[in-house]
Amino acid sequence: MENCYEDATRAAAYAQLEFANTYYLAFRDVPKLLRGAPGPRAMDFGCGTGRSTRFLKELGFAAVGVDIASEMIAQARARDPGGDYRLIAGETLQEFADESFDAVLSAFPFDNIPGFDAKLRLFRSLRRVLAPRGLIINIVSSPEIYTHEWATFSTANFPENRNAKCGDVVRIVTTDFGDRRPCEDILWPDEDYRAVYAQAGLSVAATLKPLATGDEPYQWVSETAVAPWVIYALAR
Repeated sequence: MENCYEDATRAAAYAQLEFANTYYLAFRDVPKLLRGAPGPRAMDFGCGTGRSTRFLKELGFAAVGVDIASEMIAQARARDPGGDYRLIAGETLQEFADESFDAVLSAFPFDNIPGFDAKLRLFRSLRRVLAPRGLIINIVSSPEIYTHEWATFSTANFPENRNAKCGDVVRIVTTDFGDRRPCEDILWPDEDYRAVYAQAGLSVAATLKPLATGDEPYQWVSETAVAPWVIYALAR
């Protein structure tokens, strides 16, 4: 499957995103979860244009952002010249020593990684670089995100998403910026994530499905009734 994020136009669009609208819910509860991290060393796995790396830095972490997409890393470095952003290749994270991070934040990259085996290899690598009492925060799209309308996303043009099963390609359009080309993600439900975690030697310490309260300064569509994201806190 082609990496749809290795694209200069798309990277420039993503570089403009902050934490508004539907994305607000993805990050709202993460600071509380990260209080359980045993130290300040953090990896932002699949950092994209650096939004989530800067988020970690604002929380006081010494954060390293890593990604396989050179266009995304270029945008991250341009937005945050003093940050530590690294282009990586493969699934081993061999650039990093065992137990070198107290926390790993992975915001959305597993939406785009096809196949059980590829996910398993990566989670095993993340476990290897995680400190013994460290935390992995894995934010993923819920299956429902691909079948509803949202403040930030539209799936109205892709009714076939409703019939998708684990491992199938699903399509979604981000409406918070001008590039309306759909992104192609991989549907991966809760039970399948839990199977990957178990085989990778990770336990699920907490699971959140964040909903909007209705008091936020955003024009919600489905967010008060349907959770667009699932957040897993994982431990060794």
